[in-house]
Amino acid sequence: MNSHAQPTDNPMPAPAILFIDDDADIRQVVAQTLSLENLSVACFSDGASALASIDREFAGVVLCDYHMPGMDGLAVLQAIHALDTSIPVIILTGQGDISTAVSAMRQGAYDFIEKPFHHDGLIEILKRALEKRQLALENRQLKAQLRTLTKPGPRLLGSSPSMQRVIAMLDPLLDTNADILLRGETGSGKDAIARYIHENSNRSEYNFVAINCGAVPESLIESELFGHEAGAFTGAEKRRIGKFEYAHKGTLFLDELESMPLALQVKLLRVLEERKVERLGSNQQIAVDVRIIAATKSDLKAQSDAGEFRADLFYRLNVVQVDIPPLRERKQDVPLLFHHFALIAASRYDRESIPLDATQAAALMQHDWPGNVRELRNLAERYVLMGASALTTPERGSPTTPSGQQTLTELLDAYEQSLISSALQACQGSIKQVMMQLGLARKTLYDKMKRHGLDKADFKD
Repeated sequence: MNSHAQPTDNPMPAPAILFIDDDADIRQVVAQTLSLENLSVACFSDGASALASIDREFAGVVLCDYHMPGMDGLAVLQAIHALDTSIPVIILTGQGDISTAVSAMRQGAYDFIEKPFHHDGLIEILKRALEKRQLALENRQLKAQLRTLTKPGPRLLGSSPSMQRVIAMLDPLLDTNADILLRGETGSGKDAIARYIHENSNRSEYNFVAINCGAVPESLIESELFGHEAGAFTGAEKRRIGKFEYAHKGTLFLDELESMPLALQVKLLRVLEERKVERLGSNQQIAVDVRIIAATKSDLKAQSDAGEFRADLFYRLNVVQVDIPPLRERKQDVPLLFHHFALIAASRYDRESIPLDATQAAALMQHDWPGNVRELRNLAERYVLMGASALTTPERGSPTTPSGQQTLTELLDAYEQSLISSALQACQGSIKQVMMQLGLARKTLYDKMKRHGLDKADFKD
């Protein structure tokens, strides 16, 4: 084995420092020195084995001896920079080996250290390099988020872990033809997610057609979906194109699928299998290229077991199921969503959107939001129209009333997040202004934003 474990009982899975040196004694001394400074380290006796542990997401620094058999320090530097030029590489050189040091710096080394070296100087250089690497990764992440946020069409807002899981699950499916089943409580945003899928897919130039299966009378829903010929039934005076045909090459969103009559479920299953529809009063089958996104607030598996929903249709649609978290499980997204909805309402009603203060934002995060995102959106609209008085709604209770007991740590954490969110809103995402308003250093602010999942791009108008 060329690699050597860290000299600690509990090695960290992602070491901050990768140290490469073919001298075992030096590896041991450096590893002990770094461990005493709480810097996790993984040691390697050659460059090739170290390179196998590095990818573009590596968040640390490489410390590498120059004189090694096989792959020397400059070769290691070149290989790492071929992967990612922002990974700091510090070269250890022999005393007086100035030409080697100059060559390393010209090729992009972060710094060089002469042997024998002073430990304090090494630690200082490594810590500066680590800060630079963290900043590079943060900038890369912010740029990636900005590219996502500036794409045309709707986007999904939310930095909570549960919402990030939904986004991560959807992203690889966007440009596929896979039918998707969305499951979530009323008001949780199933319609918005369906539109997001369509607008970010290769079908976005064609129609997005939505139908609420629970809002159309049972006597009409078959005609709504499949269309009819003139004279197919009383009142059918002319041919009507159904939702399936209208959504050709686009997306058909079937909301409240659990409300679809059992008899119609059989026909829907046939269409899903054959991708052909037959208008009422016609014997001609019409091919349709449609992606189906179905949504339900119910447990369709339980309904199928009870005979209330066709099991074959459930299994046909359940190839990809995405569970949408209710707002009470993603409360850290509340200030961002409220700000987003308030900006939309302010534009619609030609009103000013006044950012929430920290106390108001923290109070909103204490509410359970039984109406989910829809309830929050309605509150944001009332707030734009009525001001702060809208935050207390006698007929529905006050969102500023905490819905359950929380520990002091949880309350302080929520207050800190709401305070930073409010400052970002007031400063329209300007980090410099937020630093001045809150009296925080840049790194401290970025650390807190990262911990709370806050992105300055989400607060820009």
